[in-house]
Formats: sequence, structure tokens, C-alpha cells
Amino acid sequence: MLKEVCVENFTKVPEAIEKGARRVELCDNLAVGGTTVSPGVARVTLDYCRSRNVKVMSMIRPRGGDFVYNVDEIKIMKQDIIQLKEVGTDGVVFGCLTQEGWIDEEAMITLLEVANGLEVVFHMALDAIRDNFQLKAIDWLVEHGVHRILTHGGPSDTKIEDNLDRLKTYITHANGRIAILPGGGVTSRNLEEITYSLGVREAHGTKIVD
Repeated sequence: MLKEVCVENFTKVPEAIEKGARRVELCDNLAVGGTTVSPGVARVTLDYCRSRNVKVMSMIRPRGGDFVYNVDEIKIMKQDIIQLKEVGTDGVVFGCLTQEGWIDEEAMITLLEVANGLEVVFHMALDAIRDNFQLKAIDWLVEHGVHRILTHGGPSDTKIEDNLDRLKTYITHANGRIAILPGGGVTSRNLEEITYSLGVREAHGTKIVD
């Protein structure tokens, strides 16, 4: 079982790895859902994790709130990807949507081109896409080379245990073409139940190795 721990800055990284985390999602400002860390935090974390054979996925998000970004915010995200790529991140995590509740295709293609050579995860933005477009969104992400989709399977204020049927629908539709990574409420206590129910071998959470 691959446990991906979501951390704020570097502080908890050593302890998380010691407790069994094998991949890190590196963020700042978890109170707003996670934003991009500073170059200094990224470099120190990457050096530490690399020496322990632990991959680092870096959040690319200029602010909290929704996933609808303006032109300047996309420019910021582009520069952050370039910088994090230079310091050796294994992958990046982002998601861009339109006001209409669909993937911002132009923004995503721009960022995917910059992220070429890295693992790419489409963040919880899938959960903000209109229900009747979500399976189509999975197809779009497959077609554009995204590696994983991090999803809660429903609104953030729901329990992940209540979203298992929806997550199973995503996994069935993905059919091995892209990994569905359950997150948002996965803890060390419910990890086994959730992963067994979904038939997945990796999961994501802030308390996944507590």
C-alpha cells in the first residue's frame, strides 16, 4: 500500500516518512486547501526526500478558493512549475476549471506542456466539475497524459466513506487508463477499509500515517 501524505511545509516530513509515507504532496496553507510552497521549502524537502527514496509531488496553486484562475494566475502557476522542475520535483499537482464547471482546457494544456517530463496529478478540481461531466473529464485527462486524479468523490464537506460508490464509478470508468487516488478524509484508521472497498493500492491524506 502506497501512502501519500499531504504536508504543510517541511516540518512534518521526516516524521511522516518515518511512519511509512512513501510519497509526499508538498503544500503550504492547508487551511485553504493547499498552495505552492516557497523555493526554499521545496529545495530542502526535495533533498531530504530524495535521500530516502520518497517521491515529492508539489502543489501548484497560487491561492485558496475555487479552481477558476485568471490569466495572471496561470502565468504564476507556469513559473512555479518551471522553478520546481528545476529543483527536481518528481511531479506537480494542479487543476484548472472554467466558470461553467468544465476543465479549462487552454490553461491545462499550457501547464501540461510546461510540466512535460513530470508526473501530473489533477487535484480535487474533479469534485467541482458538474456531476454529468465528470466521467467525460476523466477521459479528457487520460487523453492529455495526466497520471492521477486526486478526488474525494463528492463535496468536501461529505465523509469519504459516503462517497465510495461514486469513487467506484470513477475507477470503473478509468479502467486502468489513469489512477484514481482517493483523498480527503482518508486516515490511518479508515485506510484499510477504504482501499479494500475500492480495490486501490494507494491513498492520500494529511493523517494517513498517524
